[in-house]
This record gives sequence, structure tokens and C-alpha cells, in this order.
Amino acid sequence: MKRTKVDESLDAAAANHADDPERAEAIHRARRFKSSWIELAEALTDVRKGGRWKGWGYATFEDYAKGELHLRQETVDKLTGLFLFLKKRAPEVLERDGVSAPIPSYDAVDFLRRAEAQDGAPKAAVDEIRKRVIEDGAQLPSLAKKFKDQVFPIDDAARKERDTAAIRNVATRLKELLGDTRAVTKKLSAEAIVALERLLEAVAVDEEKAA
Repeated sequence: MKRTKVDESLDAAAANHADDPERAEAIHRARRFKSSWIELAEALTDVRKGGRWKGWGYATFEDYAKGELHLRQETVDKLTGLFLFLKKRAPEVLERDGVSAPIPSYDAVDFLRRAEAQDGAPKAAVDEIRKRVIEDGAQLPSLAKKFKDQVFPIDDAARKERDTAAIRNVATRLKELLGDTRAVTKKLSAEAIVALERLLEAVAVDEEKAA
């Protein structure tokens, strides 16, 4: 895998702080984030709770995470929140090595967390999501495909608004491409553009009526 500037920066930071094991270890875990997100989440939780970032010269924990670990606050909050969720709801996962038992991806764990917090979600669906995430290590795409509509249903108005926005974006982009392409004949492009303009007009009328 090609090394990035962030990789080089983190390696350099770890070397610079080799005399501070806790600080260096947090940096090492940031490097292993994708393959071992739980280790990083645990380190972040411990550093935040212990306030060690103050002694490392940072005004806030967020400044430390962004400046030293190259992590956005959104990512940090998600990781620490999911670590605490697992600690409370599935502590056995925190003891796994990833070989003898799967370590669920943080996206999958986040899906489970949101499913368990969703009011009115079917218990059978939530229980199956939990099994697939915790026991089977299922990934987010398969979970979302099967359970999203069951656990996070949207009403007809919201669905129509979502579909309308998607149609408008795709039609607009396709119209722009057809206006400057040699992949098809100019005649065909012109005919398609006319049809797309009619589609966009219809979408605009529906939006005006909804408003």
C-alpha cells in the first residue's frame, strides 16, 4: 500500500514522542485505524478521560486529535461513542483479537447502535442486526440493504423528496455531459437533452406544488 503524507507524519510523530509511551501508542493506533479501530477508540477514550492532552501542549482534546492524529472531531466522537456503546452493550467484542472471532467494523456497530436507539424499530429485526454485527461480523452494505427500510422507515413525502432530488441531480449532470460529448451523435444528444429538460421541468412543477 502506498504511503501517504499522513502516514509519514504519524510515523514521525511517534518517533518524536517515543519517550512518552502513552502518547506514542495513541499515534501508532491511529496508523492502524482501519484494521483495528477499537484499539484507537480505546486510546482516544482513555486520553480524553485522563486529560493527558493538556500536558502534551494542546488547548483542547479536539486540537490534539486533529493536530497530532489527523482525525476530524466527527470521527473522534463517533469512535469514542461506539467504544462506550460496545463496552456497555457487547463488552465481549473488546476482548477479541480479530482472528478467533470477528471484530465488527465501526460502520456496522454504528448501524446497530442507531437501530437499538430507534423508537418503534421491530424487535426481531434489531435482534437479527445485533447477531449479524456482533457474532457474524456483517458489513454495513449488507445490513443497510436488508434492514434499513425496516428499522429506519421514511414516509411517502420524505421518500418522494429524496427521489426528486436524486432525479434532478442526475438529470442535470447528464444534460451537462451530453452538451459536451462525442460519445454519441449530436442528433441523439440533442434529443436526449430535450427529454431531460422536460423531466427537469416536471420535477420543478412537482416541487412548486409541494411547497
